[in-house]
Amino acid sequence: MSVFKKIIDREIPADIVFEDELCLAFRDINPQAPAHILVIPKKEIVSLIDLTDEDEQIVGRCVLVATKIAAKEGLSAGYRLIVNCGDDGGQEVPHLHFHLMGGRKLTWPPG
Repeated sequence: MSVFKKIIDREIPADIVFEDELCLAFRDINPQAPAHILVIPKKEIVSLIDLTDEDEQIVGRCVLVATKIAAKEGLSAGYRLIVNCGDDGGQEVPHLHFHLMGGRKLTWPPG
């Protein structure tokens, strides 16, 4: 069971900013920008590699939720939505998650 599943199940506390039947969003405990929020599907999906056609609504909902949170967080100057995929892509938790980051000028390349 991943740490994100434990957050979904309320076994681990988190600073939750949004929740509905498909996804959950909470503040990252190790923020890399002034605003750093993770948006995750409640369904256990390991990574983008593991998506199926039936996950289209879930992933779409996560992206839409991220844009709504960005507006609520006052990130109108811009933000970044990042998905790390697999070990070489920097994914540390085996549960699909979107990093919503902003609140400062973000540089490129990211790393």
